Amino acid sequence: MTATSQQFEIEHVSLADLRKEESPSIFENVSFGFFVYLMTDLVLFASLFAVYAVLHKNIANGPSGYNIFNLNTVLAETLLLLTSSFTCGLTLLSLRTKKKITVLTNLAVTFLLGLGFLLIEINEFHHLVSIGDSWRVSGFLSSFFTLVGTHGLHITIGLIWMIYLAFRLYKTGFSRANLRRFTIFTLFWHFLDVIWIFIFTVVYLMGMLKL
Repeated sequence: MTATSQQFEIEHVSLADLRKEESPSIFENVSFGFFVYLMTDLVLFASLFAVYAVLHKNIANGPSGYNIFNLNTVLAETLLLLTSSFTCGLTLLSLRTKKKITVLTNLAVTFLLGLGFLLIEINEFHHLVSIGDSWRVSGFLSSFFTLVGTHGLHITIGLIWMIYLAFRLYKTGFSRANLRRFTIFTLFWHFLDVIWIFIFTVVYLMGMLKL
């Protein structure tokens, strides 16, 4: 085998390997796995909503939603989370500009809005427990704390995820892997926004209207 043919074979193999590494099937597999995760999360929240629907009138000797929910607090939470969804979308769009400071700024704003939402929720839980209206009082409160608390746990995971994304972007720049990570996170964060809309409507709004 001549040197020319050997060089051609090496280049051919290298190009084949490169195409294999850049194949979108890798990202399709990851995306498919993530969508499977979202579906399982959807089933989880659907189950929690179903439990709440069954137990929300079982107040025993405790309060109902009408007695403990604060419309101003819930509206503030909703405003913060929906605004964070907008800034999260801006973060993904700003990746196309490849301006690191813009991406990190949008991500930081999203983080602060999410943190504000979480702190308000923690304060609400603390207030309820401090006045004796904990999850132990009734079926209604047990289902309420479980549903809203599970959503809050997901928000906490999202905040930690944002810190990781900022670190990866700072260290490795605008790689295709980072674009995939940001895209998946954006889907996750928007999913939490949708779940919150249902919580706001089914739990808080209907609860305050005595429905």
